Amino acid sequence: MSRPPLPPFTRETAAQKARMAEDAWNSRDPVRVSLAYTEDSRWRNRSEVLQGREAIVAFLTRKWEKEQDYRLIKDLWAFDDKRIAVRFQYEWHDAGGQWYRSYGNEQWEFDEHGLMKRREASINDIAIAEKDRRFHWAAPGPRPGDVPGLGTDPF
Repeated sequence: MSRPPLPPFTRETAAQKARMAEDAWNSRDPVRVSLAYTEDSRWRNRSEVLQGREAIVAFLTRKWEKEQDYRLIKDLWAFDDKRIAVRFQYEWHDAGGQWYRSYGNEQWEFDEHGLMKRREASINDIAIAEKDRRFHWAAPGPRPGDVPGLGTDPF
C-alpha cells in the first residue's frame, strides 16, 4: 500500500502530508486515521506508548470518547527527506462540559511508501471557558494562518 506524497519530502509535500493528517484526525474516524500508519507503527502519545494499527484504533477510540467535539489544526514546523515535525492545537470538551485547548508537537518518520512508521507527540492541555474557544468550524478546519492569533500563543 502506498500513501502519497512519498519521501523524500519538499516543503510543499511535507505541508500536504500535514494537512492530510489534520483532515483525517478531524474526521474522528479511528480506522481511517490508522490507515496512514504502517502495520507495526510505533507511537508515543503523552506518556502512553503503543505499537500497531489495532492499538492505534483502540487508542483513538478512547481518545475521541473522552475528547468530545474535537477540532484540530496542524502547522508544518520542519522536515527532511523522510521526517516531518508539526506543531498543533486542538479544542475539545469532556463529558462534564469543560472545554480545553491542547497544544503540542509531533515528530513523524515515514517509510518509503509514505506510511508513518513512528509518531512521537508531546501535548499540554489548558482549561478554557467556552466563550474563549476559537475552533467553531465543521471539520476539517482552516489552516493556522486563517485564524487570527493562532500563531501568537506561547508554547
